[in-house]
Amino acid sequence: MQRYTAREIWQMEDCQSPRMGCNVVLGVDGGASNTVCVCIPAAMPFADPLPVLSRAIAGCSNQNSVGEDRARETLERVMAQALLKARRRRSNVSAVCLAVAGVNHPIDQHRMLDWLREIFPSHVKLFVENDAVAAMASGTMGKLHGCVLIAGTGTIAYGFTNDGREARAAGAGPVLGDWGSGYGISAQALTAVVRAYDGRGPETMLTNNILDFLGLASPDELIGWTYEDQSWARIADILPVVVESAEAGDEVANKILHNSVGELASSVKAVVQRLALSGEDGKDLFPLVMVGKVLEENNRWDIGKEVIDCVNKTYPGAYPIHPESRD
Repeated sequence: MQRYTAREIWQMEDCQSPRMGCNVVLGVDGGASNTVCVCIPAAMPFADPLPVLSRAIAGCSNQNSVGEDRARETLERVMAQALLKARRRRSNVSAVCLAVAGVNHPIDQHRMLDWLREIFPSHVKLFVENDAVAAMASGTMGKLHGCVLIAGTGTIAYGFTNDGREARAAGAGPVLGDWGSGYGISAQALTAVVRAYDGRGPETMLTNNILDFLGLASPDELIGWTYEDQSWARIADILPVVVESAEAGDEVANKILHNSVGELASSVKAVVQRLALSGEDGKDLFPLVMVGKVLEENNRWDIGKEVIDCVNKTYPGAYPIHPESRD
């Protein structure tokens, strides 16, 4: 299918025949690596899986990574593409829900809602949340209770109580210390290579493995590669190399991953403590939804399992849920 800009697609709407009685809902999950929009019927009986009329995928929509203009451009494009594929107009939309990384404050929500109102007709219901809300709901069939840990390009821990209280930890981006994320792990690995090359740190398999992965000849070339494009997702793509090096026995890579496990577990424990999710005795059951490529199973170095084991030492009632992804 040819890829159009959102403006081009909106201009095509007059050429499309409206689908009477077939209103739809748009759901958008936006992160630092990619953004997915699904279009589903607005009125339907509950089914598992839900019937998806169309799906569109684009790149990063985290405004803290690529800026507000590029993030909005990406969000609008995936929504427009999903409607085009489903042969629907904006007038057919009943509701739009954006769950987007980088929406960290009510000000962010209001700005996004104002922007959406400029795109869609006044009858459309609009919802904007942090992507952690959608991630939590994906693991608990819509019930917002427990804790969710996202560890992909970025990371955040978010918790909800039955009486509506919320708390979060991390999720402030790499500059402010999201070191358990894919970006954080990869950035530490790149730093380790430079330190080894300078003689300021121990030798590591990461040097040859990362250079081979990037197609570079020398650690000197890492400087130019790193700063020519500092998007978080590009750095985070090095994550599998770090895991493979650790599995092969590299001490430096293993230390980076162990430190990352501690960072991720501490984020979860901070949320659980603030919301008292584990009860007075610390043993109450609560769901811990695990989402993101950092937490996916690996052959020997399973970061997600290590995080769960670490959390369970303090809160044995935390039971992990890994939502199934349907692409």
